[in-house]
Amino acid sequence: MAATTTHASPVPASQPVYAFQAPVRLYHWVNAACIFTLAATGYLIAHPLPTVMGEASDHFIMGRIRLVHFTAGYLLAVSLAGRIYWALVGNQVSRQIFYLPVWRGSWWCGLGEEIAFYLFLRKEPPTESGHAPLAQVAMLLFNTLGTLFMIFTGFALYGEGLGHGSWADRAFGWVVPLFGDAERVNNWHLLGMWILLCFVIIHIYMAVRADIVGRTTSLSSIVGGWRSPKGR
Repeated sequence: MAATTTHASPVPASQPVYAFQAPVRLYHWVNAACIFTLAATGYLIAHPLPTVMGEASDHFIMGRIRLVHFTAGYLLAVSLAGRIYWALVGNQVSRQIFYLPVWRGSWWCGLGEEIAFYLFLRKEPPTESGHAPLAQVAMLLFNTLGTLFMIFTGFALYGEGLGHGSWADRAFGWVVPLFGDAERVNNWHLLGMWILLCFVIIHIYMAVRADIVGRTTSLSSIVGGWRSPKGR
């Protein structure tokens, strides 16, 4: 999800900047679709539908829901792997959700100014071509690390179903004893999903707000890639 403002080079006064490259935008929308699909199907898995009339083999409703959930989980993992690759070969903005430049004094200044702006202590909105410092922190913690957490715990639970010795058990089976048992992993997995959904809500609000009061376009930039200055 990369539609919020960010801390890169300032946007020129009258020229648009190509901030979000095509692979970054593709990841954003694939990631969004996967999260909503996983949230909906995950909720139904945790709260199964009432029993329907007839033989279970005639319906297989929960089986299909689990299939959609697992497919979306695979797609989320592949999408993140591709996003990590593009962070290595893409532009500066494509790397911003994977690290925080805490060694730069200008980054801390930008973070303070942005916090002051959202606390209504500063009238001037941030002007950036990518992710502003506050958005960069949120994207790293909730999008990057949060997605990794959901992938690791999700595939650990998936390995429980596939059985001992399966690829998921060999790759992610260590997660279960790390948390104690599969039930605790499941509880943390559910909690992680609710935290991600809260992040999504805040992310959408901040993106819309940045587009309204910011100096540059926000929503259109994650569709077309170009962040353009707005007239004042």
